[in-house]
Amino acid sequence: MLKIAVIGAGRIGRIHAHNIAAHAGATVAGIVDPDTAAAERLAAECAAPVISLDQAFAAEAVLIGSPTPTHADYIERAAAAGQAVFCEKPIHLSAERVRTCLETVRRAGIPLMIGFNRRFDPSFKAVRDRMAAGEIGKPELVLISSRDPGPPPIAYVKVSGGLFRDMTIHDFDMARYLVGDIVEVQAFGGNLVDPAIRDAGDIDTAMVTMRAANGAMVHINNSRRCAYGYDQRIEAFGEHGMLQAGNRMATTVEASGGKQTGAKDVVLNFFIQRYQEAYAAEVEHFVACVREKAPPIAGFAEGLEALRLADAALESLRTGQIVRVHKG
Repeated sequence: MLKIAVIGAGRIGRIHAHNIAAHAGATVAGIVDPDTAAAERLAAECAAPVISLDQAFAAEAVLIGSPTPTHADYIERAAAAGQAVFCEKPIHLSAERVRTCLETVRRAGIPLMIGFNRRFDPSFKAVRDRMAAGEIGKPELVLISSRDPGPPPIAYVKVSGGLFRDMTIHDFDMARYLVGDIVEVQAFGGNLVDPAIRDAGDIDTAMVTMRAANGAMVHINNSRRCAYGYDQRIEAFGEHGMLQAGNRMATTVEASGGKQTGAKDVVLNFFIQRYQEAYAAEVEHFVACVREKAPPIAGFAEGLEALRLADAALESLRTGQIVRVHKG
């Protein structure tokens, strides 16, 4: 039974803690959060104790779901303790800080997994597996749509690192998951949703076009507002055909009548519902990697490369130029 301490009792910590508690091969060693009431509620739900930060780093493994500025420091503490780590994205907002953290992890030789949960979505994974099997031949075009139902609180926007590092980073990782390394990035952004996001120094709407090392072209579109729910779609087009993964609805029932034809349920409302299966599969993969001493499919390198693409998009947005990306 792998004993995993959970740092963070917010939305993401709650998701992971419940999945650990439900796992046959893992248990929640304890919950850590400066909000004592939140820690106590989650601990009670998972039949686990509330523990201190020092106690968390004495567990067999640690799941880091705390605010982004703490991630690199906590990873390094875990590395010093020889713990296996599952850390939410991003590792840090600075690529240089990520690199120094990476060296610490390499020296310690600990297992480390980054929370790019979309790699574990059954539909997205199926697209990738079928592409890898050659079903559509050489990939030529990939379209990734990711749109939130509504903008986050402005207090969150101010500390998030911006749209590209906070939201698009999942799409950058998905692009690499589907077509490999990216060598060129061009980004466009604007404020079409909420003036308060502009005033906070961020954008709320973006399009990013990229070229992969294998020649495939990728288009990402993001919005902080979507009137019909949490819009998450992928289209992969190649020489022999196309693969698509669409939105998820509560049911597959369609209604037709005098005023409508083929009307479906609304799209699932947010990431907690949309990626429920993916989050459970993430924990399953982490536990298996620790037990089998195998590298995770989303490790430190994936965290660094996705952040570097976010930085390239920011540079492109600032300069209006295509940015060349060199791996490293």
